[in-house]
Amino acid sequence: MRIVKGMLSFLFVLFLLSGCNTSKVDIFQYKNSYVGDNNAVSHILNSLPSNNHLKGFELETKEKPYGIIIHYHLEIEEGYEQTVLYNSTYLFSLIQNVELIKFDFEGMEYEMTKGNLEKWYGRDLNEFTNKEELEDLIQDHLKDQDKVKQLFN
Repeated sequence: MRIVKGMLSFLFVLFLLSGCNTSKVDIFQYKNSYVGDNNAVSHILNSLPSNNHLKGFELETKEKPYGIIIHYHLEIEEGYEQTVLYNSTYLFSLIQNVELIKFDFEGMEYEMTKGNLEKWYGRDLNEFTNKEELEDLIQDHLKDQDKVKQLFN
């Protein structure tokens, strides 16, 4: 009887611990989402850098090119390129019909198109199926500051 109680206690503790898993949801579960899916876009944006400064977003779904306007609660004078590059790469990879993303950093705006970003990378962003491969692509390209400047000029 003591062994059974011990086993039940162990299983109960194991059950509780499995429910306390704090790992983040795989962002690629939103792969092949659409611009019109407000819930998916919201989850993706809340998983990306600068999400703690996210003020809100708008979806442009009435006519092509379909797009997203992202508003941030911060003014970025330097380093905005990394946020724009990182976030647009993820959004273009995960949302299949988005062609245009506008970033509004309270006074400074930047626009990125899927065509320009894919040309810059030399890759089709729809081909990525996991976070590790996409992270490697982004990090490899961020190393070349001259190439980053070319994209933003």
